[in-house]
Amino acid sequence: MATLARLSRKALKLTPPLSLSSHHHHPLRSLSSAAAAVQPHQQSPPPVKREIVESPDRVKWDYRGQRLSIPLGQWNPKIAVDAYVAPNVVLAGQVNVCDGASVWNGSVLRGDLNKIIVGFCSNVQEKCVLHAAWSSPTGLPAETSIERFVTVGAYCLLRSCTIEPECIVGQHSILMEGSLVETHSILEAGSVVPPGRRIPTGELWAGNPARFVRTLTHEETLEIPKLAVAINDLSKSYFHEFLPYSTVYLEVEKLKKKLGINI
Repeated sequence: MATLARLSRKALKLTPPLSLSSHHHHPLRSLSSAAAAVQPHQQSPPPVKREIVESPDRVKWDYRGQRLSIPLGQWNPKIAVDAYVAPNVVLAGQVNVCDGASVWNGSVLRGDLNKIIVGFCSNVQEKCVLHAAWSSPTGLPAETSIERFVTVGAYCLLRSCTIEPECIVGQHSILMEGSLVETHSILEAGSVVPPGRRIPTGELWAGNPARFVRTLTHEETLEIPKLAVAINDLSKSYFHEFLPYSTVYLEVEKLKKKLGINI
């Protein structure tokens, strides 16, 4: 019993220094580990910011896939301030779109060989192709001339032809080289006018090749320019969509309200 008492007293005397040593060693270990963790970060150099400088010789491409007007040599397409040309229309070379005229989506006006003129308040509707040859076999001017208040329906093909004022060309019609459509005339849809054929004034023609159908009434003649004016009025509503800032901001405002975003 005396031996056990002596051993217990020795154990009690030895425990305080062990506990103190343990308390003193743990903070040192933690400080040394923190210093070891911080030391590599202090030694590594800060990341270098690389600035990309654009070369002055870099060619800036148009990635929209299509250009509105394509100059060819000294010829540059001319579009009047009051004219409407859809953004996916291709105008190349000697093309002149006059005041109040409109050229609608997907049309191609290729004036690389001769002039193409779209007159005042006339309209060339969707997917039309207008071209001009070097010369006309009939001796008439080889340029493609569309005068004032003319309506050219969708999917038409016009090549070196002349359309006088206040006429209607139905959709899917084809007018070949040297053909002439005189004033106050109407071509039905799908008509084909052979080279050098003349459509007299005040008549309705149709077919392939185009043949005389009947004479237009006075009321029908008065409706021809009204149709051109109506399409001109419709084109005015499209101007707002293609302003320099367009109307995309309206859609942005809608999304901001819908998603609750404050910018």
